[in-house]
Amino acid sequence: MTKITATSFEDLEKQIMDEYNSLSKRLQQTARYLLENPRDIALETVAVIANNAGVTPSTLIRFSNAFGFQGFTEMQRLFKGKLIEGVPDYSERIRLVRQEYGQSDTPSPLQLLDEFSAANIASLEQLSHEIDADTLNKVLDILAAAEATHIVGVRRAFVIASYFAYALRHVDRRAYLIDGIGGMYSEQAQAIGKQDAVIAISFSPYGQETLNVANIALEKEVPLIVISDSPLSPLARHASACLIVQEAQVRSFRSLNSSLCLAQTLSIALAYRLESEKAD
Repeated sequence: MTKITATSFEDLEKQIMDEYNSLSKRLQQTARYLLENPRDIALETVAVIANNAGVTPSTLIRFSNAFGFQGFTEMQRLFKGKLIEGVPDYSERIRLVRQEYGQSDTPSPLQLLDEFSAANIASLEQLSHEIDADTLNKVLDILAAAEATHIVGVRRAFVIASYFAYALRHVDRRAYLIDGIGGMYSEQAQAIGKQDAVIAISFSPYGQETLNVANIALEKEVPLIVISDSPLSPLARHASACLIVQEAQVRSFRSLNSSLCLAQTLSIALAYRLESEKAD
């Protein structure tokens, strides 16, 4: 399948994303687990990883072979290399939070506040390490060049989409929230112009309404900016720029702080760029 064996985690991640759709369902399941749990892949044994991923050890070996490695251990070295780079990943930080605060069945309001605060701090710190400058600048290039920006997000992602539209309007950009009132997502998306851009925000389980709008953007051949929770998100593959966010999760409740922080950062950064261009 893969002719050139990856020599870094980043190269392997890109190969997996590029070839994901051509993998069997079992290997796709393996791919999702590997990319969403890189620390566990670096530290655990083949048996433990296979059990947690819901596959057999032989499947892990087949997956490694499919990407040009002689065995799983050889591929695992790339995950270990990423871990050695030094930034503790989000899942490790959350483990420490849970150890510190516990998981009692009936927590006090103050304990809940402590848990959510600590988890969100960890998520925000991770965000600043995981989002790279090149991707941020590419998003800003798209937003600065767009005549108008159309933003879509449903269910919990709707909060982020709404704020993004609000923030962009406050930096004097034409921004339209595709809210699907009356179920008219597709009709609203037809207003996307050739010089516009689309921001699609979706987390697992991914909203079909958002996917439909993203497909319309692709048909119109306009830039598509994606904010999602996995590089294997169905939105990520065809995105002009993709920003991956791992939100805090406490007691099965997921936060939105990191996504909102990202939306705010992009809006204010765009304002600074536009102001700088005016000055020039």
